[in-house]
Amino acid sequence: MKKEREHIIKTVEPGSIAEELELAPGDVLVSVNGQPVRDVLDYHYLTNEEYLEILVRKPDGEEWELEIEKEYEEDLGIEFENGLMDDYRSCSNRCIFCFIDQLPKGMRKTLYFKDDDSRLSFLQGNYVTLTNMSDEDVERIITYHLEPINISFHTMNPELRCRMLNNRFAGEALNKAQRFFEAGVTMNGQIVLCKGINDGEELADTIEKLAGYLPYLQSVSVVPVGLTSHREGLYPLEPFTKEDAEKVLDLIEDWQEKLYREHGTHFIHAGDEWYLLAGREVPGAPVYDGYLQLENGVGMVRLFREEIREGLEKLAGDGRERSVSIATGKLAAPILQEAARQIEEKYPKVRIQVFPVENRFFGERITVAGLLTGQDLKEQLSGRELGEELLLTENMFRDGEEVFLDDMTAEELSGALQVPVTIVKSDGKAFLEAVLGLRGEENLKETGTEYRGRQPYEHRP
Repeated sequence: MKKEREHIIKTVEPGSIAEELELAPGDVLVSVNGQPVRDVLDYHYLTNEEYLEILVRKPDGEEWELEIEKEYEEDLGIEFENGLMDDYRSCSNRCIFCFIDQLPKGMRKTLYFKDDDSRLSFLQGNYVTLTNMSDEDVERIITYHLEPINISFHTMNPELRCRMLNNRFAGEALNKAQRFFEAGVTMNGQIVLCKGINDGEELADTIEKLAGYLPYLQSVSVVPVGLTSHREGLYPLEPFTKEDAEKVLDLIEDWQEKLYREHGTHFIHAGDEWYLLAGREVPGAPVYDGYLQLENGVGMVRLFREEIREGLEKLAGDGRERSVSIATGKLAAPILQEAARQIEEKYPKVRIQVFPVENRFFGERITVAGLLTGQDLKEQLSGRELGEELLLTENMFRDGEEVFLDDMTAEELSGALQVPVTIVKSDGKAFLEAVLGLRGEENLKETGTEYRGRQPYEHRP
């Protein structure tokens, strides 16, 4: 018989209801309104109410019964040692495009764990394939009305989906999306496009069928498969060419025009990589329908440019002297170079060097900044004139830590290059502040757009 997991409190937020009740790290949440809490979904649902009775066990074994009156959906201010309050569910698929299968050997063990947990979709925006979701999970999501649920569709052809995910249940799992649609649960979708497999007519068919889930499926992104140089023994996928990217964009833009005319939304969105590969200008802001797919690299270029333009309009320019360097992946380098030139025009004594770094660790086909390693940065930046600071996007680091994918720390890189390393959020406002040294000196108005670290592929390490 499986032992029930104890929900041990890790931290209590200052000024919160939990602090007022004298809850503390080490306390165990036993029940809410007389009901046991299975996981974080139960916790969020049960604690939404205005009146609560919670049972807490202190480290000495004493149990406290506490009555709480609060606002509806007001948070108690508790963080648990296990964020999911349950075991993490590993992926049961063997996708032909899985990024984790393409990792080199010898990296830290946590990078090889593949999650496909619907609870992480709700909590962190992760995309799930639905194959790991039980009927009970579906009913709880519908009952609790947890949304949005982010779904990796890839194709609406059941047989093809079974082959792509190497899971015989992958086709019938699509029925769960139908249930969410019928229940009015908001969804977002993702398609990882593989050349010669789910592109072309298959992609057109998928878009047409997914559009049938409007308005509850509010957006779908199409991103190119990421291919590392560590694909020995894996399905023989091919990289997309410039001509391929043009065809993909033509198809998507035709559907955008049709769907906007019929539904008032563009719905299907191409990842920025397609435009950069095709050598096309990214669309204007209205095409992105409020930037619903930023975390998938959809609209980041356009939004960044808009934030740089708006930020510079608020600044008068002056004679400050600064010299900074920026290291990034080859994909984003031209965009950052363009922004650097705009800043230098307004601040003539500011010097900004942008260094495109080749991804030798994963292979040259991987061009996003978020998958650069400390060792590649160290090798390619050694001996360069880096100025007063080296600026790096937060996407290069483990969430909440200053550690690269290869376990090198920002401090170690700083020591090796003999230059301070500054970690910068991946938005235009933060970029301007970092480049100009404006931290606390001037107030650039927030744009109101929330950023999370980008998840470039199906399973990002």
